[in-house]
Amino acid sequence: MSSLAVLSPTPFGRLLTAMVTPFDEEGQVDLALAGRLARHLVDEGSDGIVVCGTTGESPTLSWQEQHKLIETVRKAVGPAVKVLAGTGSNSTSEAVDATREAALAGVDGALIVVPYYNKPPQAGLEAHFRTVASCAPDLPLMLYNIPGRTGCSLLPATVSRLMECSNIVSFKAASGTTEEVTQLRMECGPRLAVYSGDDGLLLPMLSVGAVGVVSVASHLVGRRLKAMIDAYLTGQTAVALAYHEQLQPLFKALFATTNPIPIKAALEITGWPVGPPRSPLLPLNNAMKDQLSQILSALRQT
Repeated sequence: MSSLAVLSPTPFGRLLTAMVTPFDEEGQVDLALAGRLARHLVDEGSDGIVVCGTTGESPTLSWQEQHKLIETVRKAVGPAVKVLAGTGSNSTSEAVDATREAALAGVDGALIVVPYYNKPPQAGLEAHFRTVASCAPDLPLMLYNIPGRTGCSLLPATVSRLMECSNIVSFKAASGTTEEVTQLRMECGPRLAVYSGDDGLLLPMLSVGAVGVVSVASHLVGRRLKAMIDAYLTGQTAVALAYHEQLQPLFKALFATTNPIPIKAALEITGWPVGPPRSPLLPLNNAMKDQLSQILSALRQT
């Protein structure tokens, strides 16, 4: 047994915010507000912004809307901040086109979700990701496994074979288990940077080799999440654990119903009215909104 594990690189920093997509009163994408929100998130500790992911309601955005959002956020945060574009699709050809467009827009990486609904076998998933990787060979890619939404899971053994693609550098683990991180490290080695896709599992995942998080809660508590990560990395495990426990009620409230319904309500409560989610998602009900307000109020007092 080796004396020390080899830690993974951090190609996109440690704290990435999966940004919501703001809508105006007519339900149209509010690009100006998107730019202001992106800058605010960076000011609050985010190393990078993920645009047009699950939290950004990509399933109800047109490709044109997504492209304009990517361009807006890229310009808003400047070259020092990492910007990743969600360019995945259940259609390989659409994912290829979107990834090429994002590369031309100057993003630092692309988030490629496992194809959803059509449930391809592992060989189909491997072929899909190889094709997307080859269409923009200089663009770093983050594979995104979220079986609760896609209906199938990208297995670590498949990811290991995909490591032959030099631009596949990271993985967003959102299967709800720390075991996925361990299996990915064992199959793929330290070159693959694994990010937690779940705020509530960030600290446990750091302990088994994850490098950071693609976060929803960082819209609200970015500085605290950054402090938790820094505390863990500097050996202040009790401090990191205190942050982890302090933030658990918020983490749970933000996923008490389908994301991004709660986070959009929370942003409105905290002075960032980003509009309701698009149909078929609905605004947060009053009971859940009251509970969320109480949690946010309690956090402000700590």
